[in-house]
Amino acid sequence: MTSVVSSPPRTIRIGSRKSQLALVQTYWVQEQLQKSYPDITFEVHTMSTQGDKILDVALAKIGDKGLFTKELEVGMLNQEIDFAVHSLKDLPTNLPEGLTLAAITERENPADALVVHEKHKDKQIDTLPEGAVIGTSSLRRLAQLRHHFPHFTFKDVRGNLITRLAKLDAGEYDALILAAAGLERLGMSDGCAGLHLRVHQILPKEISLHAVGQGALGIECRADDSELLSLLKAIEHPQTRDRCLAERSFLRSLEGGCQVPIGVNTEISGENLTLTGIVASIDGQKFVKDTVTGQANNAEALGIELAEQLRQQGAQEILSEIFAVIQRGS
Repeated sequence: MTSVVSSPPRTIRIGSRKSQLALVQTYWVQEQLQKSYPDITFEVHTMSTQGDKILDVALAKIGDKGLFTKELEVGMLNQEIDFAVHSLKDLPTNLPEGLTLAAITERENPADALVVHEKHKDKQIDTLPEGAVIGTSSLRRLAQLRHHFPHFTFKDVRGNLITRLAKLDAGEYDALILAAAGLERLGMSDGCAGLHLRVHQILPKEISLHAVGQGALGIECRADDSELLSLLKAIEHPQTRDRCLAERSFLRSLEGGCQVPIGVNTEISGENLTLTGIVASIDGQKFVKDTVTGQANNAEALGIELAEQLRQQGAQEILSEIFAVIQRGS
């Protein structure tokens, strides 16, 4: 009689950036997968990316292709890690050959949030004083806020979330514009009882459309790892995936990166998905915006449709001017 020797359970290595927020997100993914697959070991391995190392230069001037993801992707291709957890807004829409977007988790609030210095605790975005110094490293936020509030002064802010909040508290800025999701994950928003709350105001979509993929986590792995691809479906959120695929298709179709003034908003009602997008000049003077609605299961086609509508309204000319300015290093 031949004895059957079973192979030991697989150990799966998860790649993450080293920042506090990245680790909070990665450990959450690890916990969810461990609940679904108690016999598998999930290990977290951390890496520093180019975006983590260069903190004294505006993101748009560094370039954005894989700024926060490249080192993790090299780790996957070299078999050092099995999959990586990204803030989906940081993940380029075109992935390296051999890698794929395996799953998208349920989205936190994708909106932008206003965080103010203590002296402005009684203010909202529209009641901050003329000349107030607003910190943001996002051209998307900068363009939209300049469009609505040309009387503010805007200043780049880099560093991880805790570092940026420390700069605000030290008086370098009157307010910061940050992703609400990141603050929520670190326990700094309403609903996190007993913790130091920092979200002062959620900006309405009429003022600031959010970044593509903002609030969701993207799980990237090797395209040929069929076993892992199957396992990762346990943390996929179908509605979030449809919304984010539409957004990423829109961005890809406009050949825009995460550091250009392109904003979106998506909503699902029944089987229908509504996608709104904007393209704005950095000074906020040129602004095109439109909306499409269609079947949620046709999400990527909707993104392409919206990109074409905005292109007909002048979006490509606006983006070409922005790329020229960035390449000149202005």
